[in-house]
This record gives sequence, structure tokens and C-alpha cells, in this order.
Amino acid sequence: MLYQVSKAAKYYGAETVFEDCSFEIRGTEKIAIVGRNGCGKTTFLRCMCGEENFDRGAVSRQNGITIGYLAQKVLEHDERTVEDELMRIYAGVFDLQKRMNDLEEQMAQGADEKILNQYARLQEEFEAAGGYSWESEMKTVFTRFGFDLSDLKKKIGEFSGGQKTRIAFVRLLLSKPDILLLDEPTNHLDLAAIEWLEGYVKNYPKAVVVVSHDRMFLDRVVDCVVDMEYGKMKRYSGSYSSFTIQKENDLERLQQAYERQQKDIQRLQALIEKFRYKKNKAAFAQSKIKYLDRMEKIEVEKADTKTFHAKFTPAVKGGERVLDVDHLKIGYDVPLCEVSLEMHRGNRIGVIGANGTGKSTFVKTLMGLVAPLSGTFLYGHQIECGYFDQQLAQFSSGKTVLEELWDENPELDRTAVRSVLGQFLFSADDVFKTVDVLSGGEKVRLSLAKLLLKHSNLLILDEPTNHLDIPGKEALEESLRDFTGSILFVSHDRYFINQLADRLLILDDEGAEFFEGNYQEYSDLKKAQETVLKAEQPAKAGVKNEKKTLSPEGRRRQLAATEKKITEKENRLEECRALRFEPEYYEDFEKMNALEEEITGLEEEIAALMDEWEALSEG
Repeated sequence: MLYQVSKAAKYYGAETVFEDCSFEIRGTEKIAIVGRNGCGKTTFLRCMCGEENFDRGAVSRQNGITIGYLAQKVLEHDERTVEDELMRIYAGVFDLQKRMNDLEEQMAQGADEKILNQYARLQEEFEAAGGYSWESEMKTVFTRFGFDLSDLKKKIGEFSGGQKTRIAFVRLLLSKPDILLLDEPTNHLDLAAIEWLEGYVKNYPKAVVVVSHDRMFLDRVVDCVVDMEYGKMKRYSGSYSSFTIQKENDLERLQQAYERQQKDIQRLQALIEKFRYKKNKAAFAQSKIKYLDRMEKIEVEKADTKTFHAKFTPAVKGGERVLDVDHLKIGYDVPLCEVSLEMHRGNRIGVIGANGTGKSTFVKTLMGLVAPLSGTFLYGHQIECGYFDQQLAQFSSGKTVLEELWDENPELDRTAVRSVLGQFLFSADDVFKTVDVLSGGEKVRLSLAKLLLKHSNLLILDEPTNHLDIPGKEALEESLRDFTGSILFVSHDRYFINQLADRLLILDDEGAEFFEGNYQEYSDLKKAQETVLKAEQPAKAGVKNEKKTLSPEGRRRQLAATEKKITEKENRLEECRALRFEPEYYEDFEKMNALEEEITGLEEEIAALMDEWEALSEG
């Protein structure tokens, strides 16, 4: 066992954050801790890494293990360059290098076996510590987080708060702790960086504990989910999707067992009442009373299913042609990109791309908040826009929640306003809270309530899922799925994009690309194109070299070897296809997913080998 805490509890004054929580990490597990905002997930991580302490509970951990956590206050040395900060991680590598250099000087003067053995040991340690690869690794991870190599020479103080957080994240990953604690790791990252991080975390050679509301990230990375609800923890094996099914099944089975037991209790109580006062049956009744007292009563677990329910409805249908964008150049001093598109009624367009490519600038331009540099855009007949801005959603106000909504909709009576607020989980005294004290998620819900009352037929949304927990995201998805108008939205949440968008506008450094289809279809196409390119380039390069260097006999041997590989791959492909019909696979979606991935990989390998065989045959 790498780390274990038993019956842990944490209190803030009279408030219980969590109690009686048991948690463990084995080997190189990738564990997700999930739960609603405010349930104590971040506090639990802070206690694990020592930033806070458990108020109760027994903690045991292997000697010498290191725990790394991305703290809120990071990179305080603003005068250091990024390179200096990151190179501090490799102090041990540099020490080994110095000791090896010292031994090399001694060996130049003549070395005995003892020095040679000592040098060999140091060289092994140096290689294991990444002595030959640390620089390329540092640069790879750094650039994957959206930085240029030139940024390594800049001082930390020159970067924004979000950039500093990403640099701290780079430092944490490069330090390779035995247990990596990640709290919302996909925040501040664009889609390309998130997808790279998925692969990095999944293949991380040590243990990872992650708190995240990014469902696709969790599905692709973790092999265990710990559900934190009502201050308790329950562990489930498998991916996030598997967890949601298991939890629902557990609750259903528990409810059924509870109902059966309640019927049994009622039957026994009826027998007791019938016979307890009859002399010849009194002993029987007493035995049933004792049986009931000894019975372990089943308690139905509470499931926190509370979420908002809202129905966005347009006041008018609007024209068939919703929006025409013609060679619209967006940006400030310098154009970021040029966009052309046609949007029709009912379209749901997701705008995606790397940070800084102009996604938010595009929607701000459409809303008249940023002037276009050139080109035009035109809304259709009776098109009324409703706009959600990720930054404006985090507004401050001394007004109460009730006043904030009512002041913008004075034509409504108090009952109607409270009814709308109730749909967004503002009930009872919640409506008298001032906006200033609301959490990020509560402010988003209040902004969505305002949007709902506009009854627009075109919703333009900029990162609407920021600050929402998973139940909040699912509620928003459900609300928007039923919307009969049109939607254009910016998001980094791939699961949300995939659920909602039927078209994509992809912005990058080269311009704008329009894709007819959802995010999964776009992602599959992109991966297939990358696979084909990777397969074609080495094969073509290899064949060209063979044509130059292989003798006729060598080419015949190569052809035979390639034919053998093709046969082996085809045989394995048939085996895998047959396994699709085995219960072991079609009853276990994780095994089936892995099997489908293997089938796809084999098909791609066979295609590449066939290209190689054809090229060799022609030679």
C-alpha cells in the first residue's frame, strides 16, 4: 500500500467537511475523486499533501514517498527566469554529472577497478534520473502547455496568473512525485494541451489522484473513481462512465433490497401482533421479536440528485437564415483570423481552438463588443441574441439575488421571479444572499437565469460550463438539448461540445475551418489522418532507402518478411473480430473499448504493411 488514510475527518468550526472517510492508493493507480462543488475534494487533497491536517484519522504511507500538489500560491520568485526555476528540479542530475566529471578527470590520469566500478554505478544512476534526456523532456512539456521556447528566458514576474499556474504545473510534472495530486488540471488549458496531458497522466509511471469536472478527461485517464457524497467516500473500479453506471445500479439494488426487507418486517410485525397475547403462541411471537431486534436494517443511501432544471424557450421563431459571416477579420491591433460561415435555424455550432486564436474575440465581435477589422456579419430576420459571457458571469453586486434578477425584469411579479430562481436552485433564503457572496457556480446559475428570461432564439455562449460541477454541466446540457432555437458557443469541455454541437468552427494560427459533424467525429477524423501520415512517411522513406541499398536477394527476403507480418496481423485481426461476440467482451464495455482500439490499430498496421509490400514488389 502506497498511501492509506482510515476514518479521516475534517471540520471547520461547527461545519463538518467530511468524516469517516477511508482512502487508499495502490501501486500506480490513477484515481479520480468526484463529487459536487463544496463536498470537500480539494480539502482532502490539501490534507493528503500536508498543506492542511486531518482532524481525525489514521494515516500510513510508505517511507520516502513524495507527494506533489499544485498549490494555489505558486512561483513566488518573480525575478527568476522560467528556465532557472525548472532547472532546480534537476539539481540531483547536475550533482551526478559533476561527480562523473570528477571521476573522468581521475580516470584520465589512470584508473583502478574501484574507480571504474564507481563510475559505472554513477552512470547508471545518471541515466535512470534522466541525465541524457532532461533537457528535451523539459522543453517538450513546457511547449505542450502552450509556451514558446523563448519564454524560458523570461522572468516569472512577466507572466499572468494563469500562465504562472501552467508553469507551476510544468514544474510539478517534471519533478515526478510518487503520488501526483491534480486539482482541476484541465483549467487554463486548450484542447490540444488537454489531449496531450491525458496521454501523459495515463502513462505516468507512478500514482495519480485527480479532482476534475472534465468527464472526458476522467474517462480516458482513470482506472478507479472515489465518490465523495455527504461527507463519505465510496470506491468504484473502472472509468468514470463505468462508475456512473455502477452507482446507479448500486442505488437501484439497495432500494430493492430495502423494499423487500420492509415487507418482511411488516409481515413479522403482523405475526407478532397476532400471536403475542396468545398463550400457546407467545414463545413464537417472542422469538420473532428477538429476530427483528437482531436484524441488520438496510438504510437507503441518499443520492445528491439536486440540480437545476430550466427550459430555454424563444419568444419568436425567427428566420431560417440566422447568421451570415463573410470574410470577417477579427482581432485588435493585429488580425487573429478570418471567418466565413452560414448559420441556419436549429444549428448548434461549437467554436474550438487553441488559446489565443480568437474564439472569445469572435463572439465578442458578433455581439458588437469588439469592432471587426474588416469583412461583415449579418443577422437574419427577427433573430434575437442572448449572450453569456464567461467573465461577466463572475460579476459583483451588493444587490440580493432576487433584486438582481427582478431589476432586469421589472414586468414580472415576485412569484414569477422566485419561480425562475427556484429552477436554478435559489430557494428559500438563498434569494436574499447578496451577489458578492455567491460562489462561481452560483453566479453562473444566476447569469443563466437572466439568459432564460430573455427568450432569445439565438444563444451565443462563451465558456458556459466554467465553474459548474458535473451535475450542473449535465443539467445545462439537458436544458440546451431541448432548445428549439440556434446556439453558437465557445467551450474547452469536449464532453459538453460532443453532447451539444452538430457543427464545429475550428480556429487556429492558419485561419478558420468549418466541420460538419460533432466533436467525436472530428477527433476520429483527425486521429485517422495523423495515423495515415505517420504510417506513410516512414514506410515511404524506408522503401526509398531499400531501393537504393537492397540487393535483389535482400528485396526478396524483405518481401517474404513483410508478407509474413501481414499474415500474422490478419490472423490476429480475425481473432479480435471473433472476440466481439464473446460475453467476456460484449458484457464489459472497457474490454470492448480496448478490443476495438486493437482492431483499429491492426487495420492501420495492415494498410501500412500493404503499402510497403506494393513498393517492394514494384522494385
